Amino acid sequence: MVEFEVPEVDYTQYSNRQLVAVPLVVLAVALIVLAGWWAMTGSPVALGVDFTGGSEVRIETTLSQQEIRQSFDEPVVSVQGIERATDDDNVGNQYVVTFDSSDIGAIRDTVDSNEQMERLQSGTTSPLFGAENQRLAVLGVGVAFLGMSLLAFAFFRTFVPSIAIVVSAFSDIVIPVAIMNLVGIKLSLGTVAALLMLIGYSVDSDILLNNHVLRRSGGFYESTYRAMRTGVTMTLTSIAAMAVMAVTATLFGIELMASIGIVLVLGLTADLMNTYMLNVTLLRWYKYEGVNR
Repeated sequence: MVEFEVPEVDYTQYSNRQLVAVPLVVLAVALIVLAGWWAMTGSPVALGVDFTGGSEVRIETTLSQQEIRQSFDEPVVSVQGIERATDDDNVGNQYVVTFDSSDIGAIRDTVDSNEQMERLQSGTTSPLFGAENQRLAVLGVGVAFLGMSLLAFAFFRTFVPSIAIVVSAFSDIVIPVAIMNLVGIKLSLGTVAALLMLIGYSVDSDILLNNHVLRRSGGFYESTYRAMRTGVTMTLTSIAAMAVMAVTATLFGIELMASIGIVLVLGLTADLMNTYMLNVTLLRWYKYEGVNR
């Protein structure tokens, strides 16, 4: 694993209110964004084709992905290349082009009228299938979050350290979802998987911190720094890996992987803030004030 020099933060210079203010303000802004989006669109997050339904056409063409996008009047969600084992230079590449629009007739007409495209297959994703996907995705995230919460309470059996893990994980999901709305990344089955991964990352870093502070020898600040050396190194390594994946996927036109990488980078960055500001503050209050009351 790559080693990072983690600076030792002097938490004694900051009050609990100062430390907790930043992550709580960011969380509040994220919740306002989601609430406003819900009020305007009827959903707290912009939904992709997996949830709303749409159209899909498989074509063979010599055009580039950018030229394919420009050939359609309907907004193109993604253009995915299909690998084929052929050495014939006269044979075009095959792509699956996905649209938000359910007007498959207009899409077929566009393909058929373009001499550089050959339509191989086309169809629509029904809203009913999209609604079922949405229900399963929400259920999956809810079950994962509930399981994480029960695990935290079972592991520490104390309210404040356990609720710190739950709140941090909640914020780690809400913040990237709000930013997804702002930057135009729609919720898909792939980004749902990224959010589920963020729950695991969040629990890992928060339990590491809580375990060092509550169950290992040494003072509060010494234990916090020990946890930071491991946790920050792990998180920064993951951020770097996800950033490389996002950039590489963008360059090769793999939009799903690019979206997953961006969501994970956003969530892991939020996790650094929530773990070492919000969670640390709650633990410090618990150790020096709450536990004695």
